[in-house]
Amino acid sequence: MRNEKYECRDWQWAAQWLFLPLCLLAFTPVGVQAQIEFDDDNEIVVVDEEGNEEEIGLPESMGAYLDSLVTLYMSTTYLTPDNDCRTADVNPEFSKEEYIDRLYRMPTVIEMPWNEVVKACIDRYTVRGRRQVSFLLGACNFYMPFFEAALEAYQLPLELKYLPIIESALNPTAVSRAGAAGLWQFMPSSGKAYGLEMNTLVDERRDPLKSSYAAAHLLSDYYKLFDDWHLAIAAYNCGPENINKAIRRAGGEKDYWKIYSFLPRETRGYVPAFIAANYVMNYYCDHNICPMQTQLPVKTDTVMLDRNVTFAQISAVCGFSIDMLRSLNPQYRRDVVPGATAPSALRLPVSDVTRFIDLQDSVFAYTEGAFEKRKEVDIDERVVSARSNKRGRQATRSSRSGSTKSVTVRKGDTLGAIAKRNGTTVDNLRRLNGIKGNNITAGKKLRVK
Repeated sequence: MRNEKYECRDWQWAAQWLFLPLCLLAFTPVGVQAQIEFDDDNEIVVVDEEGNEEEIGLPESMGAYLDSLVTLYMSTTYLTPDNDCRTADVNPEFSKEEYIDRLYRMPTVIEMPWNEVVKACIDRYTVRGRRQVSFLLGACNFYMPFFEAALEAYQLPLELKYLPIIESALNPTAVSRAGAAGLWQFMPSSGKAYGLEMNTLVDERRDPLKSSYAAAHLLSDYYKLFDDWHLAIAAYNCGPENINKAIRRAGGEKDYWKIYSFLPRETRGYVPAFIAANYVMNYYCDHNICPMQTQLPVKTDTVMLDRNVTFAQISAVCGFSIDMLRSLNPQYRRDVVPGATAPSALRLPVSDVTRFIDLQDSVFAYTEGAFEKRKEVDIDERVVSARSNKRGRQATRSSRSGSTKSVTVRKGDTLGAIAKRNGTTVDNLRRLNGIKGNNITAGKKLRVK
């Protein structure tokens, strides 16, 4: 697996980029003039010249959730500040023209236009979220190869690799309020539709590689549907049905910025957030932000297991950190690799694969912390015998009660009338009750069966 360090550097563009005319149109959504205010952690308030306010939702990962990233086990264990490059507290100020120029010069096929909402999203990252951007840059070193491989497989623009930044803030175990999970935030229904398995032990929405291929497939389908990357990206957020509704309400317009006002509130901030993520991941150095240093392995590989094994077994025998196993295999929800269900991949640092293979039999044989599921159990025969005897007695009583039946003689009854009512004969009544003749007494009980 390729792994590269993101470093502060000056961009060296090809000559054709340097001499292209800067003809970028700064699209501004309807009602946006100049004033952008931050409301709560997941909203931007847009105020037009007449004082009218509009709340624009932002992805959950850009709110308070992002502030907790530095406390995650992965960041505290595997990401540390770079002592040779310290993130400053102050964000430099740049002119509108500088932002427009930088966005335009990025080597992308997806348009990256500037407007006040995009600028507000950039500020969210470069002002309030400076420390979190350091985290994201460090985590990128590990996750980007997965994203790039999947996007290349479907021949999609590589700038889409920054979509998980606004989806999950690169937390593979992230779960949204709506139940979306993983780096690419798949809902259960869409995850299953694109081949991601979910059960008690496994959630492949959290698998960095498998979820990346599923996301690339889904984005490819959305682009085929709309033939526009901004609409495809917006559909990834709110679904193609909502995009089609917005297009109809906008009179058939198929430009994201022209259907903007008809989109769901969060989707209005989604494409601007995507543009801002691309900007900050390319120009963080200009904003005096340094990547964290990652201790995650430079290269990893997988071994396929055909038996159930727990992280505790692997750790005890091989000496691997359980936190490391969780970081590299976030799809296993309960620290169990369910190889007995289907061959399952265990991702390890390349340097540890040989050690695991050498000790594999010992790992399987190690019982402490093993995942035990009994295939067959013996039943306590004393319990079975006691229950059988109880049922036998109940059955005997039931049989006895079911074989006899008595009735009370009514005033004026005759043996013939009683026999007729109960489906028997006079002779049978005489035999059952020891009667000679026809005399019976009202109120007396007679056996009829």
